[in-house]
Amino acid sequence: MSITPIFIPNSTSFINNPCYLENLFETYQTKFKSHDQSVIISLSYVINAVDTLSVLNFLTNKNKSPSSSDTIYFYWENKVNNEEILGYGATQYFCIDSSDRFFRSKNFIKDCLIKIIRIKEKKEIKSTPRIFSSFTFFEKIDDPHYPFPPALAFLPYVQLIKFKNSSILTFNILIEKKTDIKQTVFNILATKKSILSLKAYQNKKRKSKDIDRLDINLAKIQKFKNSVNLILKSIKNNEFKKLVLADFLDLKNSVNFSIPNCLDNLRFHYPDCYVFAINNGKNHCFIGASPERLLSIKNQKLITDALAGSSSRDKDKYKDYYLSQKLLKSYKERYEHQVVIKYIVKSLLNIGLSPKVLPLKILKLSNIQHLWTPIYSKLELNIHPIDIVATLHPTPAVSGFPTAITCRKIEHYEQFIRGLYAAPLGWIDSNKNSEFIVGIRSALISHNNARVYAGAGIVKGSQSEQELAEIQLKFEGLLKALS
Repeated sequence: MSITPIFIPNSTSFINNPCYLENLFETYQTKFKSHDQSVIISLSYVINAVDTLSVLNFLTNKNKSPSSSDTIYFYWENKVNNEEILGYGATQYFCIDSSDRFFRSKNFIKDCLIKIIRIKEKKEIKSTPRIFSSFTFFEKIDDPHYPFPPALAFLPYVQLIKFKNSSILTFNILIEKKTDIKQTVFNILATKKSILSLKAYQNKKRKSKDIDRLDINLAKIQKFKNSVNLILKSIKNNEFKKLVLADFLDLKNSVNFSIPNCLDNLRFHYPDCYVFAINNGKNHCFIGASPERLLSIKNQKLITDALAGSSSRDKDKYKDYYLSQKLLKSYKERYEHQVVIKYIVKSLLNIGLSPKVLPLKILKLSNIQHLWTPIYSKLELNIHPIDIVATLHPTPAVSGFPTAITCRKIEHYEQFIRGLYAAPLGWIDSNKNSEFIVGIRSALISHNNARVYAGAGIVKGSQSEQELAEIQLKFEGLLKALS
């Protein structure tokens, strides 16, 4: 079946008409039920710009009941690109625990997108249905209770994409033999009507509250510093060149965390980052504000980022400038950054691309700044975005170098499950446009508990006190959002 969109002239009156939609759905239901098959019909509407976070808040509250768990969703916001994205509910869902997770996820995405019949309210609608996906840092999860699988992908029931001045609302409807057509149409139009009435999200709890930090103690701090010193000995002995050591901080709140409030805080404090959340549908949500783009593909053009080497910020502009210049001139930070660039370039060359390294920049965030080098390449038609994700992950920015050795060492030194921390999260559409980020500056939330993650790159010249200070600086950024 083709993915080619259907456009019906003067369709505004039709696509909003319950009788028309019922007849349309019944036609496809009759066509496929004799073969016991299903089809996905994707309806896309252009609406006035609506705050995507308000829509998430509305949908999560609308579907809450004492007897039901949360619904799976993916939230994504990038103020630099004036883009907000929400995928809510799962029309098609895939998860797997397998060493070939990238290959099988790619096949699911292809199979799912090819089943879609698109119907657009207006011919100029260019946005297409998107598959949202996540992969854990390691392909195997040792803890059977960890709430996210090694690979997850889903086509949402409701998809909302907000650009600068307008939004595109899409419903992806699975039509099967047993589908209640009248109820399905009623739900679509009622949800659309409610979304159109929403206003900008109001965070009523912007003021900070105290949160209990469950595990700040001298023994934990000393253990981290000891690990850094052992890693430095291994680097001196040429076992590896760099290792990213991460740590966690457990928090407990007096009430359940509000995910929309946390996301609103993140987008307020970190307008230059990718603000994200993925909820597993079982009251576990992984959220964060990541500065690191793993890949961005648009019109067969790829951009990826080398992001490594960091320094604090200062409110005084002269002191802040001094810190940025010190970062640029630091041998230790530049070396750490070059390791990441070389890895990315070599990885892209290995799959037949011709990467071009753009000039080095400073990426300034609210409380930290990084060395940042964008890397660009044109894409071959036969290369799928998931192939690039599989090739790049994990970069030395979040693992170390060489990656095979350092990944084994990470599991030895870190006494927790990384899971989605520092792992790929993103989306792919039917035109192979795609964007994936790295899940750093992040936290895993369940009810009133949260685990905050942060990491630091250990290379020759690192000092345990400085690496500890970097970890604590990154912790503080997440605490702003959660408090």
